[in-house]
Amino acid sequence: MKYRVLFSFLLTVLFVVASGCGSVKNCPVCGTTTADGYTNIDVILVPEHNPTGEPGGPFNSFDISVVDPVSHRFFVSDRVGLDVAVIDTNTDIAVNAIEGVNGVAAAGNLASPCAKDGAGNDIIPPMLTAFGNFTRYGCRTKIPGGVTFTIPTFGANHLFGGFPGAQCCAARSNGVNPLSAPDGEALTADGKTLFVANGSSSVVVFDLTTNTPANPPTVIATVPTGQSGDYDGGPNPGIANSTGIAGCIASANGRAFSDPTCGDLRADEMSWDEKDKILLVANGDPGLPFVTLIDMSAVVARTAVGARDPHCLPVNPKQAYGPTNFPTCILGQIYYDNALPVDNTVAVDSGNGFACPDPSLAFFGGASVPSGVSGTGVGAGGANVPCHHGPVLSFAGAPFGAFAVAGIGGSAFNPNTGHFLVTNSNATPDLTVGTVDEIDPGIGTAHGPIVVNSFIMPNCMPTSVVQGPGDNFLVGCADHDGEAFPPNEYVINGTTGAIIATIDNVGGVDEVWYNPGDNRYYLAARDMPAGPVMGVIDARTNQWLVNVTTNSNSHSIAVDPSNNHVFVPLQAGGICTTQTANGCIGVYAQQ
Repeated sequence: MKYRVLFSFLLTVLFVVASGCGSVKNCPVCGTTTADGYTNIDVILVPEHNPTGEPGGPFNSFDISVVDPVSHRFFVSDRVGLDVAVIDTNTDIAVNAIEGVNGVAAAGNLASPCAKDGAGNDIIPPMLTAFGNFTRYGCRTKIPGGVTFTIPTFGANHLFGGFPGAQCCAARSNGVNPLSAPDGEALTADGKTLFVANGSSSVVVFDLTTNTPANPPTVIATVPTGQSGDYDGGPNPGIANSTGIAGCIASANGRAFSDPTCGDLRADEMSWDEKDKILLVANGDPGLPFVTLIDMSAVVARTAVGARDPHCLPVNPKQAYGPTNFPTCILGQIYYDNALPVDNTVAVDSGNGFACPDPSLAFFGGASVPSGVSGTGVGAGGANVPCHHGPVLSFAGAPFGAFAVAGIGGSAFNPNTGHFLVTNSNATPDLTVGTVDEIDPGIGTAHGPIVVNSFIMPNCMPTSVVQGPGDNFLVGCADHDGEAFPPNEYVINGTTGAIIATIDNVGGVDEVWYNPGDNRYYLAARDMPAGPVMGVIDARTNQWLVNVTTNSNSHSIAVDPSNNHVFVPLQAGGICTTQTANGCIGVYAQQ
């Protein structure tokens, strides 16, 4: 495997030196006259991808990527390999693929083991689907005196089950992407813990202190944010059976994933509060989007912190995670149901399994907050699980709220306020207007997480947000439910929401990244009218610098600040040179 990667690497270097692939040098209309532009300096073969379909097929379905500047590793969610591919950012060579027992990309790599106690017993129980069946997409365990994982032919083997990938349903074009995974990623500052969002409405937490094919990262927590789709179906003795997610896929066409086999769809984009060790996770797809805030302090410490468990176990750790057995580390959830007023006759996100809101409770404090209303639900066993409706706003002098919500996108933590910023693509009935919502995690409060503000983003479907210098945040904008906008992005003040700068040279953006190494923003603009590009913005002046051509659907991006190399996952196409039919990761740098 390594010899094949190295051979490909050498061929790539020869090709790039000979031809190059980048932006125009000294281009007055590109925003800079001093730099020599950006060039594709390398392409990286992703493990075990090829155009024949064996074992992985082309690298054509991927999602979020992140860079760890401590270990110089690039991580990307690979839905075809059913893994998280790991790339060395100094050598531009794949060094591992983090996967479960269903992984296909790592050419014999071992699946990640699930955490055990000092006696060698399994710790993390499995999850249940919306139908009450066990799901393979978590830890598959046998706990002494507790639950035994019993999916036929998929029995307890003490390993992480894996990711559903894209092989069944996750093409962007067929509209059932909300069932796919792996999805969002987040890293702790020390590089020791990786959070990966899974299609089973859950977050998988990997211990990266081991990260080699022979010694893969251990799964130290699997945290459901809702109910898993019923990927495997029945039968299970005494539990309702189903035929898997066929009904869910059918309901994607015009019925907003309303079939019960869908569960709460995938957990997707995430952001991390390094100070308080809180993870915000968005189940952000159409239907009923919601966000979950999770106290990961004990998980990242690998030991009990206060009342928290180092594995975020359910209320009853001997039983499977389920509707009355939710994770004990969840601080609260915010449901974007746009209820105005709260409809106490209908359970909010009833498929979620967390017992909230409690219809007997009114708004927190008896009144609404600036742009959200809240209630507190009481979970099984009397455990408080705060949850809130949000947002309820006033636009042009009139309240609104009773309309369909397209989804929740990327988020970022603002250390200046201690709050999260969450992009909301359909916060208003006007499809030309989105918002960035400010969420107070409610640490030490009775009300828990709550929406405290919403910042209007005109002519924008906000998809992503990242902190730049100080209190500046770049908001990535895309087209909006059939509304095509001229290219535009915003730099806002993360505390006040004021728009500081509008950049109209790049648009149709999915993911964004800020690189402190060169003080620049990088944008994965897959839907630019003339074709997908990597956009570059000077974060000091908020001036657009250049757009560089990428491949179709190139929507993920991350940068290593130590060498300022930009890593862009690319579907099959010419930029991949010797890997044209396979897809690759493109490496870009300023010349």
